[in-house]
Amino acid sequence: MARFIEVLEVAPRDGLQMQPQPLPTAAKVELVQRLLGAGLGRIEVTSFVNPKKVPQMADAEALLAALPRPPGVYLTGLVMNQRGFERAVAAGCNEIGMVVVASDTFNRRNQGVSTAESIDAWLAIAPAAHAAGVRPQVTVSAAFGCPFEGEVPLDRVVEIAERVAAGKPREICFADTIGVGVPAQVSALIARAKARIPGVPLRCHFHNTRNTGFANAFAAIEAGVQALDASVGGIGGCPFAPAASGNIATEDLVYMLERSGVGTGVDLEALIDTARWLEQALGVSAPGMLMKAGAFPKRAAPAAA
Repeated sequence: MARFIEVLEVAPRDGLQMQPQPLPTAAKVELVQRLLGAGLGRIEVTSFVNPKKVPQMADAEALLAALPRPPGVYLTGLVMNQRGFERAVAAGCNEIGMVVVASDTFNRRNQGVSTAESIDAWLAIAPAAHAAGVRPQVTVSAAFGCPFEGEVPLDRVVEIAERVAAGKPREICFADTIGVGVPAQVSALIARAKARIPGVPLRCHFHNTRNTGFANAFAAIEAGVQALDASVGGIGGCPFAPAASGNIATEDLVYMLERSGVGTGVDLEALIDTARWLEQALGVSAPGMLMKAGAFPKRAAPAAA
């Protein structure tokens, strides 16, 4: 098992896009600052999509303009097409992520084009990102099942990964967008992908919709992925996928990993504080568990001076 796993924090984008009311920009800035303070060095801060479809992300440029830029930190913007890429670069993102959905029906509902057209868009955007000094990475979404087509064949997922690998991504992510995957699927997919696209770093994105997200995350690590997505408090989901709620909570993931001897470089207590703050800021009950139970063992209080 790997002794260190990078965590890509997705709460500011994937977490907030499902909220009924947009979080004010100032509160988003505080959220990102808290996440940076907890030691997260890679944060998906927003998406550059049509604000009519995802109004929660309408302040993408204003948010990027207000964010600090500590050295070595990557602020990621999700893009779907050339226009979104241009906006992300102009706003100052130093990493862009793009999504290609493994099922054609879902890709059309999510992005308005076919899977093949999204692959072509990625293969045009990736070299432009490299030329601009921006790290490009790509996610194969609905890799473990589609809400409209059902089961997605493993061979199709791996074939898509092979095609997008031609764009020389920083990494390829496999996403369980609707939270239907189980550990055996994860192990099989990662093993096949490592054999077919050797040398390409792999990342996974899991939802805990059916209570398998953390088991899947552990299976992914054992299979050899180098990074995992998570959302503080466990908030989030896809607005275009029915019942796709609940990202795995960052603090719960970090607790599991660190108790298993896997480092993350993240301050767990700061994450718990951030999850509780975000719950209050949103006025909702977040699904994360550690924020309710607390870490174990409890850290000793500092000695009096």
